[in-house]
Amino acid sequence: MKVEIRGHQTTMSSYPFDTSAILDGIRRWVEIESPTEQPDQLNKLADVVAAGYRDLPATIERIAGREGCGDHLVTRSSWGQGVPGILVLSHLDTVHPMGFIRRLPFRINGDSAFGPGTYDMKGGAYLAYHAFRQICADDARPPLGITHLYVSDEEIGSPTSRALIEAEGRKAKYVLVTEPARDGGKIVTGRKGVGRFDVFIKGAPAHAGERPEDGRSAIRELANVIQTLQAMNDLSRGITVNVGVVRGGTKPNVIAEQAYAEVDLRVPTMAHADELVPRILRMTSRTDGVRLKVSGGLNRPPYEKSKAGATLYEHARQLAAEIGFELLDAFSGGGSDANFTAPHTATLDGLGVDGKGAHTHYEQLYISSIEPRARLLYRLYQTLR
Repeated sequence: MKVEIRGHQTTMSSYPFDTSAILDGIRRWVEIESPTEQPDQLNKLADVVAAGYRDLPATIERIAGREGCGDHLVTRSSWGQGVPGILVLSHLDTVHPMGFIRRLPFRINGDSAFGPGTYDMKGGAYLAYHAFRQICADDARPPLGITHLYVSDEEIGSPTSRALIEAEGRKAKYVLVTEPARDGGKIVTGRKGVGRFDVFIKGAPAHAGERPEDGRSAIRELANVIQTLQAMNDLSRGITVNVGVVRGGTKPNVIAEQAYAEVDLRVPTMAHADELVPRILRMTSRTDGVRLKVSGGLNRPPYEKSKAGATLYEHARQLAAEIGFELLDAFSGGGSDANFTAPHTATLDGLGVDGKGAHTHYEQLYISSIEPRARLLYRLYQTLR
């Protein structure tokens, strides 16, 4: 992959970015709470996002939500759509439940702007939108078309948007993902793959005092399963297996007939996934008379740093230096929608705002990161070919 940079240098003053105005736009998006499980709220936010494109040279496609999720938005520049171009990926949903904004209202304290979704990832999504507005205000159009996909279900694994993400990603030459920056502003050039599994165990009930020998404890077998899964952890290879949810039994004096667990797997490469996923799915019961069933699989493939992705990162690093900051890259243990595009399209993640506290009661973005990172997105739009 070859990344070309325009021959002329554009001065910073030729594309001013007003931090206060951008922050005010982020605030408007943040104050519309949008938990994944509240499609009506997500659609209310989608209305606002879509309205922001109506005075721009762009088309808006709205894809109706399904399976309890909100709508997805696809906006496309009026230019450059005949050839592979730039796909920007953002999500509008947050993990915070309705009413959380009363606990964490939008407020500014020093360099931090607090609020649910400020950091993950309404801040980054708005930066990409604002940079697009600036591109549209320029006299000259950039060489590549820009498509911005806003999805409503990323926080639960993108079950209704994955096919759309993969289809748009395969059509693009570059994918830019507005997830938040890491560790002081680092961009993300690799992520672990994510596997999710459900473990169902069926035993036989019995009175725990009178006839315990007649029972077959599903909970006891679940303990065996947990030990087997824990033994798969290998931090030296970046492999983690976590049993995060367990349920089982009915009463303390009844041998448990049923038990259940939810399992999370993280792997840095597809080779690791090919090794671990079958091992988990093939687990069998170690207790006579107890049935064990495991379902699930790889939810997100690993985002491995490819040659094309490394070249795209180097281009972004040079642009950041031109703007005036150092852009380092990092590998993340968490998954994102970048995992779906990186296997086949040059992808950069972590292009959103810097900050901290994703998914917490102190989530915040750093105001000082708004201008330089908005400028970086603008320059990427402007220079990628």
